[in-house]
Parts: sequence; structure tokens; C-alpha cells
Amino acid sequence: MARRVFISYQHKDQMKAKGFNLMSYAENIDVSFVGRHLLDPVDSTSPDYIRAKVREQISGTSVTVVLLGRDTADSSWVDWEIEESNNKGNGLLGIRLDPEANVPARLIDCGAEILDWFRPEDVNEFTDAIERAALAGRRAPQLVAASGNSSCTR
Repeated sequence: MARRVFISYQHKDQMKAKGFNLMSYAENIDVSFVGRHLLDPVDSTSPDYIRAKVREQISGTSVTVVLLGRDTADSSWVDWEIEESNNKGNGLLGIRLDPEANVPARLIDCGAEILDWFRPEDVNEFTDAIERAALAGRRAPQLVAASGNSSCTR
């Protein structure tokens, strides 16, 4: 069964995010997921409205895939999406789009697995990595309850 994943990305990487989402439809690529996302811009400049739309897309997902471009680590929106996903209990997976891309600190703190889009052996791991992230996400609430700490403890 394909996992429902929220796709988080920095706006400059919108076309690559669309390409990633399309991978789930390609017959010759063994990647299985159902993408939820905001691949088309929200028609608003209100941060509260945009956050509500992002929450709608995160709802019902078990994993958040963060696509890591050159500017992703500096994006306050991506940082917020990682935090929101972690608070919801989603597993986290980072996919580096560019060899020079930095990984956001919050993604590191949450212990997310990081794969590379540009390495064929990693692309072949996408489906398994999504499953590993989902399983890690399910364990996170128990870890938080045991530690009493609401920050990333995976």
C-alpha cells in the first residue's frame, strides 16, 4: 500500500517538486507514494491562510518528504513545515536535489534519513526510505512521552 506523503520544498525548487510527485506515476520507476502538497502557489499573502492550507495537506499523511535544494535550509516556511510535521507525528525524509544543498538543522535534529536524488542507488531506496520514516514517525510520540521533551527525539 502506498504511503501518503506531504512534499515540502523551497519555492525555487517547484519544478523539481513537481517532477518528484510525477515519479509516483511512472511505470518504469519503482517509487510508491501518494503525494499531498502545494505544488501550485496559494492565492493569498496571508501567512495564517497559507499555514491553514499547508496543515490541510499535511493532514492524513504519515511522512513528510523534504526536497533539499540550495536554499531550502534557509527557508522559514520549510522549517515550519518540518516542525508542523514532527508535531503531528509524521516521519521525516530528506531528499537532496543538489550535491551542494545544506540540510536544515531541524531535519538533522529530528534524525531524518537523507538520500540523494542524483544517485541512482538512492532513488531505488525512496519507497523503502518512506516506509522507514513512517515507522520512525509512529514511534516518536512514545519517545516524547517517555522523555517529556517535545523537540525532535528520533
